[in-house]
Amino acid sequence: MTNDFKDLRAALRATPAADPAAKAEASALAMKNFDALQGSPVAPRPTAEPARRGFLTGARTMLKSLTSRPILAATTSVAALACSLVLVLPLAQKPLTAPTLDPVAETREEAPPTPQAPPRDTLALTEAAPEPVSPAPLTRSKQAPAAAARELAAESGTVVTDNAITSPIADAEQDLGRIAPPLPNTEAFANANANPVRVTTETPVSTFSIDVDTASYAIIRSSLNAGQRPDPAAVRIEEMVNYFPYAYPAPEADPFRATIGTLTTPWNPGTQLVHIALQGRLPALADRPPLNLVFLIDTSGSMDEPNKLPLLKQSLRLLLGQLRLEDQVAIVAYAGSAGEVLPPTPARDSARILTALDDLSAGGATAGAEGLALAYQIAASMTTEGEVSRILLATDGDFNVGVSDPDGLEAYVARNRDTAFLSVLGFGRGNLDDATMQALAQNGNGTTAYIDTLAEAQKTLVDQMTGALFPIAGDVKIQVEWNPVRVAEYRLIGYETRALAREDFNNDRVDAGDIGAGHQVTALYEITPPGSPALRNDPLRYGTATATPDSRELGFLRLRYKEPGSDTSILSETPITDAPASSEASFAAAIAGFGQLLQGSTFLGDWGWDQAIALAAAHRGDDRFGYRVEAVTLMRLAQSLSAQ
Repeated sequence: MTNDFKDLRAALRATPAADPAAKAEASALAMKNFDALQGSPVAPRPTAEPARRGFLTGARTMLKSLTSRPILAATTSVAALACSLVLVLPLAQKPLTAPTLDPVAETREEAPPTPQAPPRDTLALTEAAPEPVSPAPLTRSKQAPAAAARELAAESGTVVTDNAITSPIADAEQDLGRIAPPLPNTEAFANANANPVRVTTETPVSTFSIDVDTASYAIIRSSLNAGQRPDPAAVRIEEMVNYFPYAYPAPEADPFRATIGTLTTPWNPGTQLVHIALQGRLPALADRPPLNLVFLIDTSGSMDEPNKLPLLKQSLRLLLGQLRLEDQVAIVAYAGSAGEVLPPTPARDSARILTALDDLSAGGATAGAEGLALAYQIAASMTTEGEVSRILLATDGDFNVGVSDPDGLEAYVARNRDTAFLSVLGFGRGNLDDATMQALAQNGNGTTAYIDTLAEAQKTLVDQMTGALFPIAGDVKIQVEWNPVRVAEYRLIGYETRALAREDFNNDRVDAGDIGAGHQVTALYEITPPGSPALRNDPLRYGTATATPDSRELGFLRLRYKEPGSDTSILSETPITDAPASSEASFAAAIAGFGQLLQGSTFLGDWGWDQAIALAAAHRGDDRFGYRVEAVTLMRLAQSLSAQ
């Protein structure tokens, strides 16, 4: 055995190119030896192996099996590596001419069983082939396996610890998978620079599309609960503010009702906040049309983590409990290629749907574009007049096969959004492609949410399911014209990715966000009156103010929206006065401050975490499910992390 280790050491240093045929035969022999070690019959192995499989594949398989046994996991993983290399490396250097007797199995048969003897598998690893008895000191081959491997590795430039082996041989590192470095963080977020302060006389009109997504808040919570400050690019303030339910007045006849109020800006007493709130109508459940729902599920290899595919399955189970008997469900999965897992099935056949869902497993590349095409095809086949079809994409956003750039996906989804609305649920961290998810949902007339816990699944898929799947107003746009006599400067807090050109407001061909049944939308403007010491810009010498000095109007709110199925928008107009806002506006302001603190905003002055926490705590209101209490807890956590 000593000579074997010398040969191995020399081989590691020389690392000659292995003959492919020899590698194939060596791999077959290693697998044969492994089977014999397990006490199972040796099944014939193919002699033609894929290029990726070399002689180290047998070692990797042996390591995986041995370390899965509790009795061996702590002591024999390194020994298994050493033994497997001794068995196959010399053979990989030269062609095999005949089958070789398994020395491990032979040793195992000769070992006399005694009550004190270790288990058979342990004996096979710790006892080498019989050697002549010698009074000489313990040789390397007779040392404890871990120690022998450590000494051998040290000579060959390999670092060995109790739990891992680090080798300079790159191929061995990859094949054994023992020391794979942490996966790089490839997360990408859809965001833009914070809205600037606008001079009213220069830019009196502000236009944007509404947004009811909530993904940003859940992503921020996930980061903070993991002990990390979130990436500032992940902070979209409008999604943080709109995460919470508010006590807004309900509409009477129109699809939604606008409520406007003002309050002193918490972080700047020289300015005011204008709070604009929209409350959508919630029709009776009995008036809801039949629903055709296609689950488009990412089952690629990147989804093989507890907070991805397993959580996804649990989440969709909750949603299934909300469907009615006449609703239909289909399931499409994609990984490498897309396929129909479950054809359109009535929701009353819940056992069949749950079985198809439970049978999903992760593996392969991410053929997202192919999955989308199949999902739209199935959704079209399910739809009849008067019914609603929706695609619910559940993914970590890691698209890497097919059309994978956001621009290409945007165009594809936009062309097909008349077939079915597309909403996106994000799962997991590390390779979360928030930018792609946002592009898909915004162009698919759907919403985006991020699910990091089962409680979040309950909020998104149960409490808010009706609003996400049944819109009551489409292409909703907001335009505010500010009165330069009352407002010298203004800035919109958030909605950077929803900005529209002024001329887009009256263009019905320009897509915008939708309001679902019962949805709420909140927007905040910070405005500065003329003469305020808080003005950030010098007054213009030649102003263009035309409003009368005694005008009570701060500005004028215009809303455009389309009723479901219509291509023509409806205009609604409301003056903005300085009427006092409700306590709900103060909580929304606290959350807006929370987001700006996470972004490192320059607009807050000396206002900090203590003030944000106090403001949110003082305006928790009717916090039925504890969402606002949780927000205060997250603020405190962010404060502690910021102090580090």
